[in-house]
Amino acid sequence: MAQALVTGATSGIGRAIATALQAAGYDVFAVGRNQLALDELSRDFNIHGIKVDLADRTATAAALAGLEPDVLVNNAGLMPPLVPFCDTDPDDIDRAVAVNLTSVLAVTRLIAPGMRARRGGHIFFTGSTAGHAPFPNLAVYCATKAAVGAFGQALRLEMAAYGVRVTEIVAGRVETGLYKNLMTPEAREAMYAGNSAVQPEDVAAMVTAVLALPASVDVSRFDILPTHQATTTGARTTDK
Repeated sequence: MAQALVTGATSGIGRAIATALQAAGYDVFAVGRNQLALDELSRDFNIHGIKVDLADRTATAAALAGLEPDVLVNNAGLMPPLVPFCDTDPDDIDRAVAVNLTSVLAVTRLIAPGMRARRGGHIFFTGSTAGHAPFPNLAVYCATKAAVGAFGQALRLEMAAYGVRVTEIVAGRVETGLYKNLMTPEAREAMYAGNSAVQPEDVAAMVTAVLALPASVDVSRFDILPTHQATTTGARTTDK
C-alpha cells in the first residue's frame, strides 16, 4: 500500500487532505500537535497520528525515522498576528519562520532523499496567494510563503530526473481556523459570508486529482481560489 505523510493534519486543509488520501487507498501518517485530533483521525479514519512540534528539528527527525512515504504533503503553517511589520514581536517572527519555512525544509530534507533513491514520489507544499502578491500586515507570512514557493519550484527541477514530482498548492481564501485567534468571530463570519471561500475539501480534491495524473505529468503549481477572488491580490470581480 502506498504511504502518505501529511503535516499540519489535525485541522483545516491538512485534515481534509489526510482523510481524502486515506479514502483514496493510502496508508496515511498525520503529523500535528493536537493529540485529541490525532486520536480522532486514528479512531475514525485508521490514520496513524504522530504528535510532534515541527519547530523542534531533533524531535521531528526522531518522530519520522523509518518512514518512506510515496507522498509528502508539507502543510503545517501558522499565521502571525496581523500587524504592521514594525510592530511585530520578534518572537512571532521567529516562530512563523520556524514553522512555515524552516520546518518545511527540515521535513523535506528527511523525506526527499528516500524518494530520490526509490526514483519516485510526490511532494506537495501548501503555499498561499500571499506568497505571490503583497498584503499589508502580512509581511512575515508573505515572506515565508514566497520562500516556500521558490523552494518548491527549484526542488522540482532537481527531482524531475529521478521521477519525483513536486507541486505547490497556491490557496486563496480558504475557510479554515487559520485566523481563529487573530480576528473576532464577527470578522471571520464576514470574511467567509455568502460561500465566498474555498473549502478544505476542495483543496483535498485537487490534491487527489493531481496524484491521479500519469507519472509523466507534473503539475508544478495549482492556484485554487474562490470564484469571486479574481486575482491573487484578492480583488473581486465586478458585478454586471
